[in-house]
Amino acid sequence: MLSRLHPLPKLALCLIWIAASLIVFDLHFQLAALGLAFFLLWGLERVALWKLLALLVPFALFGFGFLTTSVLFQRESGFAVQMAREQGAAQPDLAPGLVLFTRVLACGMISALFALTTDAGRLVRALMLHLRLPASVGFSILQAMHLVPDLAREMQTLRMARAMREGRAMRRIPGPGEVMALLIPLLAFAIRRATRAAIAMEARGLRPGSPRSQLPQPRMTHLDFAACALGLLLLLAALQLR
Repeated sequence: MLSRLHPLPKLALCLIWIAASLIVFDLHFQLAALGLAFFLLWGLERVALWKLLALLVPFALFGFGFLTTSVLFQRESGFAVQMAREQGAAQPDLAPGLVLFTRVLACGMISALFALTTDAGRLVRALMLHLRLPASVGFSILQAMHLVPDLAREMQTLRMARAMREGRAMRRIPGPGEVMALLIPLLAFAIRRATRAAIAMEARGLRPGSPRSQLPQPRMTHLDFAACALGLLLLLAALQLR
């Protein structure tokens, strides 16, 4: 359902929620933002639970120091206390480290909500059409998006070829020697792809200031405005939990 929404209103709504999470220093609001994003991904978009938990790991590690200091050692870091005072927390001694930890998780899950429900190519094309992103920049981003998975496939092909030539099974994890041996072929592959991309962009006439046509893109519909209005209403409701 969320993947059918226009990327720009969805981006604006996610940024508003992240900004509110950074401004409001309250544990209930952070938990509400985290729970809502988690429910939308797990309940509506049917994203696997293990994938959501795996996405939370880097954000949890980022704020793990605040959690251990606050919960395990029953002490608060000076940074957490200062953040609580500067942001006008009503109860600055209500585990400021725990609030910072849940804030990191909430912002990370909201970011994952946008990333997992938005087609990157559609987002770039919408930025080019509606926000006047230069065509050269937009197509460069699209080329980079296609280059990364192609590099991974090329590396697997090279590793398989080396394993067949040496008459051994391909290792699950390449060793340091194999990684160093693959650097030059992968660099040559990336240079060839970049050269072809530059020639293609030149052939398309992607020069700054030159007029060009645009392919038709999906317009914003009543569903997009209704989703944004519902998201803002939920934000106001979450602010009332403070």
